[in-house]
Amino acid sequence: MGNLGLLIAVIAIVALFVILAKTSRIGKSITIYFIFAIIVIIMTFPFYAMFVMSTHSTPGLFSFPPPMWFGDNLLVNFENMVRMIDLPRAAVNSVIISVGFTSLTLLFCSMGGYAFAIYRFPGRNILFKVLLITMMIPWTAGIIPWFIMMSRFGWVNTYWALIVPGSANAFGIFWMRQYCTNNVPHTLMEAAKIDGCSEWLIFFRIIAPILKPAFAALGIMQFVGVWNDFLQPLLILRSPRMHTLPLVLRYMQGDPTRGTDVGAMMLASTIVVLPLLVVFLCASKMFMSGLTAGAIKE
Repeated sequence: MGNLGLLIAVIAIVALFVILAKTSRIGKSITIYFIFAIIVIIMTFPFYAMFVMSTHSTPGLFSFPPPMWFGDNLLVNFENMVRMIDLPRAAVNSVIISVGFTSLTLLFCSMGGYAFAIYRFPGRNILFKVLLITMMIPWTAGIIPWFIMMSRFGWVNTYWALIVPGSANAFGIFWMRQYCTNNVPHTLMEAAKIDGCSEWLIFFRIIAPILKPAFAALGIMQFVGVWNDFLQPLLILRSPRMHTLPLVLRYMQGDPTRGTDVGAMMLASTIVVLPLLVVFLCASKMFMSGLTAGAIKE
């Protein structure tokens, strides 16, 4: 009866907002905001549930009904987490790899995209088409050649194997090329050349500030992808002291014979997710400021 009553209430609320949307302009706006609020709740609920689960014990998490508010087991979960994994070391490894890879990607991809967008050289269109074709190849198809190359370079169990390869990727170059094509004014470059600026000075002092929105968007995507990467670190990092956060989270699942401390694992997952939220918020502000600071009208 309780579920039936809840269903009837939801249907009644939806019907009310539909009627409001048809009767007045204000009702339509209210309905749109209501739909957006529902979408926001659905998108943020998994994060809320993870934060709540990190404060409960494992038996409490499997109780019915499941807990929907914060518990008092946070310190115990933290002690169990610290005892099971070396989280600070894993965090340092993830930060070094993610920041290093993202920085190189922004540098190389912006240079490549800028070159494809601005300069006219023989074979430019053919090279760009070949670049786009490589985006159609699944990245897993190159795992074995990548591992062989890293072994030949002596980069097994090092940061370099996860930072250098892929930093000049096809998607990043395509992204920056499209942005440069639409937003870099040729007249500004010509004026800089007349003033005696070199190509390097033009790129770093004039073009780079215009690319701030593209830097922010590409940086978010690349950072999140590397931070959450599991397969490549699993293949290349042999020493436990080199493991990244996704690897230590997998280790926390433990042996099936002794079970999994779900509360401690949820707390570790929360700690892993928080830097992503911070990076997203910071890059979003940069994105909005770059839209105005980097906008140049010819």
